[in-house]
Amino acid sequence: MSTGMAASAAKASTIDLSLPPEASRRRWGNAALYWPSLTAATAHLDAPVAVLELDALRANAHDMLRRAAGTPIRVASKSVRVRSVVDAVLALPGYHGVLAYTLAEGLWLAEGDKEHAPIEDVVIGYPTADKSALRRLASSPELASRVTLMVDSVDHLDFIDRVVAPDKRETIRVALELDASWYGPVGRIGVFRSPVHSAEQAATLAARIASRAGFSLVGMMAYEAQIAGQGDAPAGRPGYAATVRWMQRNSKAELKERRAAAVEAVRGIADLQFVNGGGTGSLEYTSSDSSVTEIAAGSGLLGGHLFDNYRSFAPAPAAAFALDVVRKAEPGNATILGAGWVASGPPAVDRLPRITWPTGLRMAPREMAGEVQTPVTGPNAAGLRLSDRVWFRHTKSGELSEHVNEFVLVEGAAVVGSTPTYRGDGKAFL
Repeated sequence: MSTGMAASAAKASTIDLSLPPEASRRRWGNAALYWPSLTAATAHLDAPVAVLELDALRANAHDMLRRAAGTPIRVASKSVRVRSVVDAVLALPGYHGVLAYTLAEGLWLAEGDKEHAPIEDVVIGYPTADKSALRRLASSPELASRVTLMVDSVDHLDFIDRVVAPDKRETIRVALELDASWYGPVGRIGVFRSPVHSAEQAATLAARIASRAGFSLVGMMAYEAQIAGQGDAPAGRPGYAATVRWMQRNSKAELKERRAAAVEAVRGIADLQFVNGGGTGSLEYTSSDSSVTEIAAGSGLLGGHLFDNYRSFAPAPAAAFALDVVRKAEPGNATILGAGWVASGPPAVDRLPRITWPTGLRMAPREMAGEVQTPVTGPNAAGLRLSDRVWFRHTKSGELSEHVNEFVLVEGAAVVGSTPTYRGDGKAFL
């Protein structure tokens, strides 16, 4: 049964990430060994086949801990979206808590079920306007003690009060988000998140939160997207890479000083339990910032091809998917069923799935990755035959989970089980 059509009720296989793989088992470094072995292991399964290679997943999980250098890592669930993987990573010393992407997801994680223990420390990474989820949170002492909401304005507090009045709810835990963008010679660089940029603005909002009934300010967050999410070594673009590195050097210095000042100002108002920052691409830098107590990261676990553009680390391709060749329109090309699983972000070639195996294939420039068909050309396209497998890597790690119901688990060149994605669990949070 293909991963795209598998029954979601199947029990997830247990995933153990406790021991990093032996060097001799790091097969992903040899493409001519790794990808054909995945083809052989999954040959009995119909496409689309999504795979998690467990040795690669273990290596990534332990390497992220090494790079974090003792700063705890909060698992960014948006970048995984597989409950059993989140649970397995949280079982490793050095990881704690989840950064969820919607309140509905956070409540699901915090509640637990017969297959999964409740996650008792869930921070929602983005503000919410989900009224029904807010009512659930506000009515449950257990959930209110486990889930922290993100706010960056008094408007967020007012909205929550309108949904459930302070005297009719549990105290709501909140974290204040500081804008981590850099304002340099070319203007603002970063992502549009919080309007709170300075230490003075952070202190003003913190005081407003502290003065409001029904809220408890317990944390801060500052996500440096222009550092964590921007590759500094894009292939074939040396001039652009030099510009990115210049920007990141300046942004790192500015943010470290400004974040420290903001954290100090807010700590003068509230007893913060955590200060969150960073991401997979900035583990080394963020761990060097003494004002940060934890780093949010998750993409590096599965190793999307976005991270092929970084100098400082190279995660293993733990997650990949295979599709079938279904026609030969011309002798020199081949057509694959599907592959239009395009990543979020600015539309460009780097948002497309990357053809990983066989080598020597490229998408037809006038069609590229299509929802139902993707023609490929190139030196090795002529040799492809009906039902041959072509392997892809998604740009971003967690978004692949939205396209399949389960991942097949491969270890030692053999299928050892399967595990549902959020979609396979019947969950579509965003």
